[in-house]
Amino acid sequence: MAVNMEELDFSKVVTEDLIKLDLQATTKIEVIKELTNLLFLNGCIDDEEGFIRDVLYRESEGVTGLEKGIAIPHGKSDYVLKTSIAIGRTKQHVEWESMDGNPINIIILFAVKNTDKTTTHIKLLQKIAILLSDEDTIEQFQTLQTKKDFLQLLSKNN
Repeated sequence: MAVNMEELDFSKVVTEDLIKLDLQATTKIEVIKELTNLLFLNGCIDDEEGFIRDVLYRESEGVTGLEKGIAIPHGKSDYVLKTSIAIGRTKQHVEWESMDGNPINIIILFAVKNTDKTTTHIKLLQKIAILLSDEDTIEQFQTLQTKKDFLQLLSKNN
């Protein structure tokens, strides 16, 4: 089955309510908890602790920190009601296992329904990977000041 990237619109999985540009977290687990709470408050998941367990299980399987301060943790979970993405930026860099060995401060947390785990999950990761392969996009993630600007940047290749 061919993956049709045009069918996947970021506005269906991330909203301004799922973006927090001033995360208070100073550790990896605090980041995951803070973003998970956003997902819970917005009706995307129905059990914070259960979802966090699923994210941490995935974290134990391999590195989710990319390069240049960005991490993409993800949980495929029965606790996800609606496949969504929560995005956060921390005030201080946070220690995180990453491909370049550096700490991170931009976190893109995927919450994927188990029923969506093959196609939707792969499409979302592909779209994010394409965005993050662009140096200008990565720089903009670090300096954008509003949630609306984040959404526009995510949608630029949509």
